[in-house]
Amino acid sequence: MARRDVEFDAEGTTLRGWFYPAEGSGSTAPVIVMAHGLSAVKEMYLDDYAAAFAAAGLNALVFDNRNFGASDGEPRQEIDPVQQVRDYRHAITYAISMPEVDRSRVGVWGSSYSGGHVLTVSAIDRRVKAAVSQVPLVSGYENIRSLVRADLIGGFQDMFDADREARFRGEAPATVPAVNEDPMGPAAMPTPDSYKWFTETHELRAPSWRNEITLRSVEMLREYEPDCYVHRIAPTPLLVLIAENDVLTPTELALATYQKAREPKKLVMLPGGHFDAYTKGFDQSMAPARDWFLEHLQP
Repeated sequence: MARRDVEFDAEGTTLRGWFYPAEGSGSTAPVIVMAHGLSAVKEMYLDDYAAAFAAAGLNALVFDNRNFGASDGEPRQEIDPVQQVRDYRHAITYAISMPEVDRSRVGVWGSSYSGGHVLTVSAIDRRVKAAVSQVPLVSGYENIRSLVRADLIGGFQDMFDADREARFRGEAPATVPAVNEDPMGPAAMPTPDSYKWFTETHELRAPSWRNEITLRSVEMLREYEPDCYVHRIAPTPLLVLIAENDVLTPTELALATYQKAREPKKLVMLPGGHFDAYTKGFDQSMAPARDWFLEHLQP
């Protein structure tokens, strides 16, 4: 069956996405709940993963994060990681209400920023029975320290403080580009591969993506530490996919966090950089995730 558009309530905000029914399932089947990373929208290859999961007999629920894409929420383009974690949990609640879904067999999948969300959600929501975290952000603080020159970080703090006061006066939130062609220019993701992937994917398949996020999103990114939760995921089975040459969510940070996770867990190293997982490395990233869900969610 073809995917269908869905929407659900998240404490007063309507989130929208797609539901992919499991193929070949005569009754109920597991469900995989999925959302995207920093500023990304669901059209940026999440449809390919969801379709592959559905073809393997797994339902998939894909949704846009609040304030982005087809979902409601204000201010637009603002990323609150704690709220996004709550929204994953709202999505689980919606998914298990659907007649096609076996409520006892829920998996969560996330990539990049939402890879961090998966670590957090699977640690605190015991409804999750299997988790897949792809090229995850594991520490906002360490991630920013790895991407921003030390002598520039103080300037960021001054900007955060000024924006906070401006918003208090009722002014519009300050924004920054998500990516920038100039590697020394202001951007939330200041790497050349980020600029290339986002701009090319925007033109190719995601017209709703906008190259801006609120400045406060960067401040909240710096405060977000999925690493603190990872030791609490067990006994939920955890698969972590890490790119061998990830300069956006650095390989060594993700590896260190993986070491803190308890069994059952599995590590898969992906060839290339952060964004290769979605494109030329899609088969290498999708197949282990699909197989992990099948292993741990089938009766």
